[in-house]
Amino acid sequence: MNDNQQTPATAEDEHDRPLTLAVLRRLVRYNWSGLPGNTPVVLSSDAKGSSFSPFATFDHGRYAPTDTGRSGAIYPLAERLELDRELCELYAGRIPDSAVRALVLYPLG
Repeated sequence: MNDNQQTPATAEDEHDRPLTLAVLRRLVRYNWSGLPGNTPVVLSSDAKGSSFSPFATFDHGRYAPTDTGRSGAIYPLAERLELDRELCELYAGRIPDSAVRALVLYPLG
């Protein structure tokens, strides 16, 4: 797979299906191999309140933990804000200095 091909994790029509181990392996090997080893991996909470949910999709963003450090908030990357004026206005002054680049995993559904 080359960098120009979309993986199922990024294809719009694949967001409603759980990812398999084979896809996860491909993401780690090709899509995420250039990320620094100290990049945090952040898991999104399950919106339905279940304890477990299949991994469905991912995004790159900035993560800022709360005071407890057990949870936090995700914010857009600076590059994304530069391309989207409305998003930039929405987050103006709201992104904490403690926010770091992170890989964000989202559950199905």
